[in-house]
Amino acid sequence: MPLRPARCYTHFSGPPYTRKEYIPGVPQPKITKFEMGDPKLDYDYEVALVVEEAGQIRHNALEAARVMALKKLSVEAGENNFYLKVKVYPHHVIRENKMMAFAGADRLQDGMRLSFGKPIGTAARVYPGQEIIVIRVKAQHGKTAKEALRIAASKLPLPSRIVVKPLKPEVPPL
Repeated sequence: MPLRPARCYTHFSGPPYTRKEYIPGVPQPKITKFEMGDPKLDYDYEVALVVEEAGQIRHNALEAARVMALKKLSVEAGENNFYLKVKVYPHHVIRENKMMAFAGADRLQDGMRLSFGKPIGTAARVYPGQEIIVIRVKAQHGKTAKEALRIAASKLPLPSRIVVKPLKPEVPPL
């Protein structure tokens, strides 16, 4: 069965559903690496993707954003001239009450009776002002990092902004 659109899971109400030891059949998050690049270099800027609204970001959207940012950075800046970190983890388990959609389906299912749903994936709950992805770069790759986060933001269902912080006081603003 195909994935439902992100608008079905972006907004939340109620507490998170996270106790995976009690939930059978939770799929693993698609996001594989949370830190890429060289964390030990002396960087000039920290460029962050900050979310502006509360909501949920599914694990496949986080992975798509990570892949796009990593691809842009590794092509433009080089393999080890940056440090990229995904700062949120998809803890919340998303459930779906699967409905049959064919002729005669009304005789086979109960509709909304006991409709708790089966786990179909995970999502990260984020709040306004929270950083999602952080990139550290040297001064010559600052614009590349901003462009990488702009592309990554297009993969996410929530509005976000890019914040640039100089890590050294003598570095000019981007």
